Amino acid sequence: MKRRTQAASSRQKSRGVALVTTLLLLMVFMGMTLAMVISLSSDMLINGYYENFRGSFYAADSGLNIVRQQFANQIIAAVPSTFTLTSSPIPASTAASVQSSILSTYGGSPTVLNSGQAGSSWPGKFKIASATLTLANCLVIGGTGTCASPAGAITGYQYTYNYSLTAVGQTRATEQTTLGDNGSIIVNVNAGSPAGSTVSFAAWGTFIDNYDICSALFVPGTITGPVFTNGSWTFGDTGNYIFTDPVGSAGSQAGYYFTSTNPQHCVQSGSQPPIKYKGKTINPMFQAGFNLGQPHIDLPPNDYNQKQAVLDGIGISATNPTNAQMNVVLKNISGTAYPLTGTSSGVYLPYGTTAAECGSATPPCMKGGGLYVEGNAAVTLAATTSSGHSLQVFNITQSGTTTTVTLDLTSSTTSIQSGSTTTVVNGLPENYGGGTPSEAALLYVNGSISSLSTQSGATAAIQDSSAVSIVGASNVAITGDIKYKTPPVTTTQNQIVPGTSPACCNGLPADTPIPGNNNGQVLGIFTATGDIQLKVPSNNQNLEVDASLAMISATGSGGLIDTWNQINTLTIVGGRIANQAKQGNITTRNIYFDRRFSQGGFSPPWFPATTLTSGGTVSSVVNPPSIQRVQWVNQTAY
Repeated sequence: MKRRTQAASSRQKSRGVALVTTLLLLMVFMGMTLAMVISLSSDMLINGYYENFRGSFYAADSGLNIVRQQFANQIIAAVPSTFTLTSSPIPASTAASVQSSILSTYGGSPTVLNSGQAGSSWPGKFKIASATLTLANCLVIGGTGTCASPAGAITGYQYTYNYSLTAVGQTRATEQTTLGDNGSIIVNVNAGSPAGSTVSFAAWGTFIDNYDICSALFVPGTITGPVFTNGSWTFGDTGNYIFTDPVGSAGSQAGYYFTSTNPQHCVQSGSQPPIKYKGKTINPMFQAGFNLGQPHIDLPPNDYNQKQAVLDGIGISATNPTNAQMNVVLKNISGTAYPLTGTSSGVYLPYGTTAAECGSATPPCMKGGGLYVEGNAAVTLAATTSSGHSLQVFNITQSGTTTTVTLDLTSSTTSIQSGSTTTVVNGLPENYGGGTPSEAALLYVNGSISSLSTQSGATAAIQDSSAVSIVGASNVAITGDIKYKTPPVTTTQNQIVPGTSPACCNGLPADTPIPGNNNGQVLGIFTATGDIQLKVPSNNQNLEVDASLAMISATGSGGLIDTWNQINTLTIVGGRIANQAKQGNITTRNIYFDRRFSQGGFSPPWFPATTLTSGGTVSSVVNPPSIQRVQWVNQTAY
């Protein structure tokens, strides 16, 4: 009985323990819940601050992009529709007025970014705290003097404006970001229609600058296309001359060299042939006339335009591009930039590897007009196909190492391969020099091209729709045939071309355009200071080069020369442009002018050109401005 009483008493003392335990657990849960709420609230506050701060960052960056483009747009808007070549088209006051307009528009109340397609995006606005725009440099293109006092055969003007911007971005809260940006805006204003007289040298089938009367004999053969010399022609009695197009000279007389007489004698005459001496006759056939005493034709000053075209695809430069300029644009197969201190060898292309460099394009992306090779090199070309894709191939060999650059004309990609390393770049080299950009590739070798020919095993060098110019800073040695995949003109009289409808070209002379064969294929080979040398490996073999060949500049002495193995018949489909007429071991030379070069300004890309006349009012052709950002910095005080 006593035990029951003790047990009941014990139970009574234990009553309420469960409630206390429950309350304690509840308090713990409440504490944990409060801690979670505080933590979540802090995270939300932090995230909100971060979101607002990032929003202000993007608002400031958007403001920089908007205003920088407005700088370029307003500069271009200042270009008149027409201008006189001898006066700068952009007024000197443009920089100050554009700067004032930008500060007036964007320097007052913040500009809201939530409009149009961005209406539902995160709220953002920006204000321009400071903006400067100054004209840093102005170059006269094609002429001489300064923009304030231009002279010569002017073809346009290049303006470089330096800018600096500071933008303050803000979102819905008070967080602000301050960003700074400075760089350069380059604007090219070229002479357009009626530009009057700017003509590519490819428009001549034969052009010789210095040709002294009664000096080197003009090699006999069939010569088509316009023919001109700033000197005087000299014809010999060792073969037949047939000129199908107008022939002219600045000199008022021509030389007729009788080598078969005893003694040999050169007759200087301003009369039309035939010319006779001691029973011998020299009678070149001028089917479209022989015109003496014509105006002198100006020469291109150098190859700076071609070198610049590799960098920007425009090719307008009055000065030699610097190492610093090349460092910004050019990269090798590994993505390493061209050294600021220069280099003695290497293959470089103008491509970007970041989104900032490529803009809307996918990195890596092609940015300029071609390939840059530092140092001497051997080059082979090939027009091939792979998986149905048309390819234009360049093989560049230096010191035993070959770099292959392949332009896939179908998929618009450029691949660079050397050894086991391959880099694929989106896009192709393009010509941005006027109108809509078009595929074009310039191979610039800053040295001598020791060998230029078609790749072994390939049947053609230049692919359909491929526009190519090859430029050597010194001599260019052609060591084998270089042909188009599709020939543009006939090379024999009464030539029958399979597959043409109607059938071509029986009953027609050589140099007849072949119907359906104009596929945009074109090649130019140019050296401003050296010779184009013909170095065939075997004696008395034939050689065909489908290209316009230019060995010319205002200070050059280049010519087409063969002092090695004898060439039986040299066939050029295009033209021959030279400073001098040089001797060669050639039995017969036929030049078949590419008739496309006389139609609508068609020529190899960035080929040297001349201005026949200057002055007068011309229309303005403004190329897309080039914006070079030198520095971008976050100036926010944290």
